[in-house]
Amino acid sequence: MPCAVVLQSRHKVEALDLLCQRTAHVTGPATFYFCPPPLWGFTWRRVPARRAGLSACSMGTGTSRLYDTLSKTVGPDPDPGSSPQRTGYLTVDLGLPDSLDPQELLEECRAVLRTRPPRFQRDFVDLRTDLTSSHRPIRVMQWNILAQALGEGKDNFVQCPAEALKWEERKCLILEEILGYQPDILCLQEVDHFFDTFQPLLSRLGYRGTFFPKPWSPCLDVEHNNGPDGCALFFLRDRFELVESTNIRLMALTLKTNQVAIAQTLRCQETGRLFCVAVTHLKARTGWERLRSAQGSDLLRNLCAITRGAEIPLIVCGDFNAEPTEEVYRHFATSSLNLNSAYKLLSSDGQTEPPYTTWKVRASGEARHTLDYIWYSQRALRVESALGLLTEEQIGPNRLPSLHYPSDHLSLVCDFGFREDPAPPEVPARTSDRGSPREPQ
Repeated sequence: MPCAVVLQSRHKVEALDLLCQRTAHVTGPATFYFCPPPLWGFTWRRVPARRAGLSACSMGTGTSRLYDTLSKTVGPDPDPGSSPQRTGYLTVDLGLPDSLDPQELLEECRAVLRTRPPRFQRDFVDLRTDLTSSHRPIRVMQWNILAQALGEGKDNFVQCPAEALKWEERKCLILEEILGYQPDILCLQEVDHFFDTFQPLLSRLGYRGTFFPKPWSPCLDVEHNNGPDGCALFFLRDRFELVESTNIRLMALTLKTNQVAIAQTLRCQETGRLFCVAVTHLKARTGWERLRSAQGSDLLRNLCAITRGAEIPLIVCGDFNAEPTEEVYRHFATSSLNLNSAYKLLSSDGQTEPPYTTWKVRASGEARHTLDYIWYSQRALRVESALGLLTEEQIGPNRLPSLHYPSDHLSLVCDFGFREDPAPPEVPARTSDRGSPREPQ
């Protein structure tokens, strides 16, 4: 029977079978809803969809492999040790329970999208100066995927066709983008379908995922929301070992804010090298520059402690909601962590950010900004290639999102390699959680 997962809410309370806080097993299609208060002590509840008066969201046909995957709700990630070894990206052992063939999944997505125009081709720019590396690069993808509740309910994209925002197809465009670029590490913002879409799907493709929601997500103000949006970080279990994970609620002076970050120290299985990856989403809107600056400073302080003052290489992905002229950008560019912005390397002088990473039209007017970045430790890491951005012609006069592209932000993808340095530092395996209601899945 289709089920709906509902949380205690200021709008409604519907509860049958109490589930544990971190797992929910449902045998049919599922719909998730979440509303505070209180956020930090919530409990999952499960009710049959018919009895709750809710409709379960489906994708594809009931017999498709993709539909079957998405109709299964959250369980704990498979044991990391059970992940199959492979030589290429997502060469999944299909003999394992619940594994997915990525090519079959990609074909399922394209079948759902058959009436839409094809996805635009973007090419990688080779930035290597040394071709002697014997190790596979680490591909990192940064993307604000646009929360579904915000896209349909609050963002008011006046030139975007309503059908372009339908989740049944938009999620296929998002998955097509991810599967097309094959990231080893995936950093996402505005994720409000972690538990019913991305975690169950990507875990079956070999990823381990962590989700940290905003304490008071604007998604919760939208009727029929799917839960709070937040940051998510995924990595391939057969390429990396999780050493440490920290969820950070960002501070401004001494006050906790509504923005969050996830930082994870990983060990590369191939090289044994340690490095840290962080994902964040800073405060939006004009007029909040000082708050973004304070949030960025707090994040840098946390990352400095986690990386032992740059002893461990660092990659920071995020929607900073800040142009390169803002103070928070300068904080990162001049930090003692010695960070560089990867996408500057695509410019002719190697010092200029792209002209835009988001381009949209709202009722208030057209907005074209550079807000998204991938920062990296330039002494320890090198950028081997970066994915080019869509051109103005490709984006089109109606801007983003569109039938071609599922978000108002462009994805950023970089291939990283380690510079030849001394042996990596050893750190004890541990997991900490600063103000987080969830551990890594």
